[in-house]
Amino acid sequence: MSLKFKNTKRIEGLDSNVWVEFTKLTADPSVVNLGQGFPDIPPPLYVTKELSKATTINSMNQYTRGFGHPSLVKALSCLYGKFYPNQINPNEEILVTVGAYGSLFSAIQALIEEGDEVIIIVPFYDCYEPMVRMAGATPVFIPLRSKPVDGAKGSSSDWTLDPQELATKFNSKTKAIILNNPHNPTGKVYSKEELQVIADLCIKHDTLCISDEVYEWLVYSGNKHLKIATFPGMWERAITIGSAGKTFSVTGWKLGWSIGPSYLIKHLQTVQQNTIYTCATPLQEALAQAFWIDLNRMDDPECYFNSLPEELEVKRDRMVRLLESVGLKPIVPEGGYFIIADVSSLDVDLSEMNNNEPYDYKFVKWMIKHKKLSAIPVSAFCNSEAKLQFEKFVRFCFIKKDSTLDAAEEIIKAWKKQKS
Repeated sequence: MSLKFKNTKRIEGLDSNVWVEFTKLTADPSVVNLGQGFPDIPPPLYVTKELSKATTINSMNQYTRGFGHPSLVKALSCLYGKFYPNQINPNEEILVTVGAYGSLFSAIQALIEEGDEVIIIVPFYDCYEPMVRMAGATPVFIPLRSKPVDGAKGSSSDWTLDPQELATKFNSKTKAIILNNPHNPTGKVYSKEELQVIADLCIKHDTLCISDEVYEWLVYSGNKHLKIATFPGMWERAITIGSAGKTFSVTGWKLGWSIGPSYLIKHLQTVQQNTIYTCATPLQEALAQAFWIDLNRMDDPECYFNSLPEELEVKRDRMVRLLESVGLKPIVPEGGYFIIADVSSLDVDLSEMNNNEPYDYKFVKWMIKHKKLSAIPVSAFCNSEAKLQFEKFVRFCFIKKDSTLDAAEEIIKAWKKQKS
């Protein structure tokens, strides 16, 4: 092959991807998939009905405004205007993108450049590091550290940043910090005090905060999601990212959005107009109408923002009991729809597996092969130095219909019998 056709340096070393690898492993329909983070519960009926209606209108099957369909950015402005102290300009302070991935990509491409440093909290959603590296910047990692818990159930709130350690990561080269709240994979919901520490450092060092808040509505009893962009001094330096897939359980729609001040959003718009240009019109129209329905009943239990977390809390608690039944100690999430657990206590013989892989990779592949149950290795969400800290954990997804969880329960019960 001609050397002219060699890959560019900006993608060198970024070819491996946990989703590509494990999607292949779970293609067998006999495998119970608690790995990938997509719901197999149906989305709300009114959401899919709005899509059917949209496709019958000819104008909805044509191009729409490149930075966001007019009815959708208006709905988003009205929705988030309930939480921000300032009114959000739908045309200048919102960008609709191809999923939250698109939001992250446009923010990083538009605002991060060669020589910059970007702080990433470990574990992190796996695309953060490669996107930063593709922009020519240097990722600077800081781990969440767990406090020892005696006897009581472990909670995602036990995983915290050390404020002094975090402060050492900021310097004159620090362009941004990427925050994920609620956090994937631990399910941590950052407290007001924790967010204030991050905000104070961003203000002190004039640093951008890219806040990935795709699980914003999925917060469980006793916890509250707060937007760091609403903290004093943070609107001016924050890009907040949301997701239709996570909000309405329609991950295949691949719609996301970025919200922030116009002098930041305009640069994201430049990236978008020169890459994907626009998003699917009927999907945006259906999403807008779905938002209007729930906007008008936000205090009602029927509102999906309220009913989905209530439904998922029951599934979360069921998954906790299942994992505990085989002797595991799951970390109970405060938000999101994942639960992680240290699986090393199962003492599985992994000698047949590839020794060059981290423990959690070997464990999950063994579990798929021998138990027909899938999960995701947590070390996939870590930089190379932190893999040892997290490689005994695997992540299970519980936004699944009862029949899927029933099948997982049968596998786990049989596993328990074999052990005893």
